[in-house]
This record gives sequence, structure tokens and C-alpha cells, in this order.
Amino acid sequence: MDRKQMPGRELDVIGSPQPTQNVPIDNGPFDDSSVMANPEAPVKHRSRLRITMILIALYLCLFIAALDATIVATALPKITADLHSAAGYIWVGGAYLIANAAAAPIWVKFSDIWGRKPILLAAIVLFFVSSIICAVAVDMQMLIVGRSFQGAAGGGLICMVNVGISDLFSVRERSLWLGLCEGVWALSGAVGPLLGGAFAQAATWRWCFWCNLPISGTAFVLIIFFLDVHNPKTPAMEGIKAIDWVGCISILGVTVMLLLGLDLGGSFYPWGSAKVICLIVFGSIMLLVFVYSEKKLAKYPVIPLSLFGTRNVATLMVTFFHGMVFMAGEYYLPLYFQSAKEASPLKSGYLLVPLIVATAGTGVLNGVFIHRTGKYRGSMWIGSIFLTLGTGLYIMLDARSSIGMIVGFEIIGGIGSGLMFEPPLIAIQQGVEQDDVGTATSTQSFIRALALSLSVIVGGIVFQQSMDLQRSNLAKAGLPASVLDELSGKNAGANVGVGRTLSPAQDLAVKDAFAWSLRNMWIMMTVLGALGIIASLFVKKKLLSKEHRETVTGLRKESVIP
Repeated sequence: MDRKQMPGRELDVIGSPQPTQNVPIDNGPFDDSSVMANPEAPVKHRSRLRITMILIALYLCLFIAALDATIVATALPKITADLHSAAGYIWVGGAYLIANAAAAPIWVKFSDIWGRKPILLAAIVLFFVSSIICAVAVDMQMLIVGRSFQGAAGGGLICMVNVGISDLFSVRERSLWLGLCEGVWALSGAVGPLLGGAFAQAATWRWCFWCNLPISGTAFVLIIFFLDVHNPKTPAMEGIKAIDWVGCISILGVTVMLLLGLDLGGSFYPWGSAKVICLIVFGSIMLLVFVYSEKKLAKYPVIPLSLFGTRNVATLMVTFFHGMVFMAGEYYLPLYFQSAKEASPLKSGYLLVPLIVATAGTGVLNGVFIHRTGKYRGSMWIGSIFLTLGTGLYIMLDARSSIGMIVGFEIIGGIGSGLMFEPPLIAIQQGVEQDDVGTATSTQSFIRALALSLSVIVGGIVFQQSMDLQRSNLAKAGLPASVLDELSGKNAGANVGVGRTLSPAQDLAVKDAFAWSLRNMWIMMTVLGALGIIASLFVKKKLLSKEHRETVTGLRKESVIP
């Protein structure tokens, strides 16, 4: 495809136009010749107010999507008790994250076809409706279904926010706003456990979902009135024909079947059961179908395999290991607080604040640093080391650990996590053309979402099996058979307070069992963090560009920029 010139202007960080040189453009598969055929096509110059409103709307979308990944963490014991389903401890979080991972790249590919604005609005509507389903759930099955749809919508929101910011600013400029994204993400991680604990303790856990409605409604209205990115107005049937249906269905199959197989194995069904084996085998087969489709069949692949070349594979590995490790801390530290430290749901939220504040503050400062210097590899190296060190220190936690020790470990891990959020995204975006930024971003988000899901599921597997290994020690402590059943692997998460009804010696034995079981999980996560350090050493350096043009979406060559 011919490379052509387009005169344009670059938006600075507050939206004021700055003259730039002509920027070469590779149209990519989603060609819009209106820009190419008409070199005098107008370029949008957004006012300071419009830029501010757009960013507020995008950050609100990111806030609620990230909030719902953690808001249930401190409320889970109460939720599982009220709905009489101990097995829901992993499912309520896992359903959200599995759907989040599976759907993320599909939303962005739809936005490449029909434009960013309508797809972002559709994701908000789905999130709004699914939050209502979760809030009024009468049993665990209904809640899990609602969480699945909520996760699918949340995956779209997270990806579309990153893509939207990437469409509006150059790589160098967007580092600042993406850094604020990580601050918003971390802020939601801090507010989530606090809100979840407060709702579960003082009101009802259902407010974990009702609180989404005013936030998502506000974001919807702001996007309607202020988001003015390119609208290709692709006809419905033309867009439907262009969708990589085999790729979309196969990536859903891969994600859902493999993660469900891991989730069900050992907790609901034996690892050798037909259900678990079939899920894992057919999930693996769907992976082969996906690779074949993206390589041979798809005209517009949902995840181009070229992104997994040697230039990007190290970056994607860093993303994966970071997602695995940091999510384990946010999701399972509240379980440690409520089991081994006898914290209430609300107090467990307070105890998680140092981790989140350290993550948020470091993420924002790192965004400013990258924006000013254009350097991102150093942050990745230092962050991976601190994250691994902080997670390794969690191995020392037991029922006797002091609050000061816990806070210190959280700050170390939080600093590492905050430094690690943005650099992989910047690195992978810098390696592709502007029209491919959406696909690159969605691929990186998919890898991260997959890692978050695996972190919760695999972490839960290690914890549950470790609790089962503690059965003999608990029996020696004199616990009755009924209590031993409550503390079995699949039931332990919903019975964190059972030891408080026992004698002091038995209560201490229960706390030690929880701490030891979580310790095994921290060991695994520390190893994964070390692999992340190794992967970060292979990320290649590239100068961050200050040049920018906004992404053109759509399929029709005759479409006109409004």
C-alpha cells in the first residue's frame, strides 16, 4: 500500500494545536481515503474544555471497570455466606476476569470497523445493565452470569480507554495521560476493597454493584456530548462481513475453556475427570484454530500474529508476568488479613491501602518521568525487581506478623507494580503504525487480562490444595470433623472466621493453616516475578515519537471525516 503525506497539527497535552511536519502514513487494512484523497481535510482542534471532558469520561470508564475487579475482594466472604455457596469465592472474581480477558480484543476490533465512540457507548450500556443483574442476584448462578457480562463490558472499557487516549495524543504525550490511567486504576484498587468492606459490613454487598450506575451514567453522557473522534459510519452488514468471526469465536473458546478447566479442576471436579480434561483439550484445540484463522483466513485479524514477533514478545511476557504477580497481591492479601489477622472486611480494605497508594503514586510519577525523558526501559527493570522483592517478602507473613512489617512489604511491592504498568504499553505502541495502535493495545490488554484471570484462578488452586494438605495438622490440633470440612480447600475462603469460635490454641492452628497456604502461593508468584525480571532485559529501546495524527477507523474508502 502506498505511503502518502498528510498535513496536520499535533495536539499538545492540553489540546492546543501545534504545527508539525508532514507525517508519513501507512493506511493499514482499515483504509479511509478521505484523508488521503483530500490533503486539505480539516484536522480537529479541541478546546481545553473538550479535552478535559473527554479525559474525565475516559477515566470514569476505567475507574468502574478496574473497581469491579477488586471491590468484591473484601466482600466475598459475606457474599458467599449470604448466597450459600462457598464455591463462589473464586467464581465471583474469576467470572469477571475470564470474561474481561476473552472479550477485550474483540471490542477494539469492532471499534476499528464501526468507530471508537459507538463501541465505547455500547460497552458502557452493557456494563450498566450487567451491574443491575449483579445487584439484584438471588443466587450464586445469577451473580456469576451478571459478573460474566460485567467482565466482558469491563474488558471493552479498559481497552477502549487506552485506545482512545492513544488516538488523541502522540506517543510521547500520551505517556503522561496513560500514567494517570495507572493512577486511576490504582485508585480504584484502593477504593474497591474499602467500599466492598464498608458495604458488606455496614449495609449490603449489593451496593458493590449499585454504585456503578451513577458513574457509568455520567461517563455515557460526557462521551455523547464531547467525544468527537473519527466516525466512519460503516454500514452494519458491511461491518459484520468484515469481522474475523472465526478468530473471535476461537479466542473466546481458548480463553473460557482453558480458564474454566483450570478453575474447576481440583475444586469442583478431580483433575482427571472428563469435564476438566475436555475443557482443557478442546481449549487447546481452539488455540490451534485461532492461530490458523489469524494466519490464513482472517482479512482483518482480531489479534495479528505479527505482534508476537521477536520485537514484541519480550514486552508481552513482561505484561503477563506483571499481571500475574500484582493481581495476586490485590486479590489475596484481603484473604490473609481476614483469616490470619482477624480483620473485618472494612479493616482488610484499610490494610490494603499502602499497597494501592504506593502503586498509584508511583504510576503517576512514572508517567510524568516518561513524558519528560522519553525513557521507559529503566522503569521496567527497576519495577520488576521491586515487585518481585515485595512479593517475595510476603512469604514471611504469618499470624504473628506486625502491621508495620505488612505495610513495609506492601509499599515495596506497590512501588514495583506502579513502575510496571505503563512501560510495556508504551513499548508495544511505539513499535507499530498509528492505525495499528488499537490492535496492539488490545493485544497487550488481552495478555494482561489473561494474566489477571490466571492469577486469581491459579492462586486459588494453590491456596485450596495447600489448605487440604493442612487437614492432618488441623486434626492433630483437635478440630472436629465438621470444622475440618469447613476448612477444606474449596470451602476455606468462605469460612475465614471459623477459628474464632474455637479455643485459642485451635484458633492459632487455623490462622497458621491459612498463612501457610497463602505462603505457597506467594512462592509461586515470586518465581513468576523473577521471570518478569529476565523478560524485561530483552525489551528493545526505541525513541518515543512526538509526531502524531489521529487514527482513522472504518472500512469504506469513500467515507468522509465529519
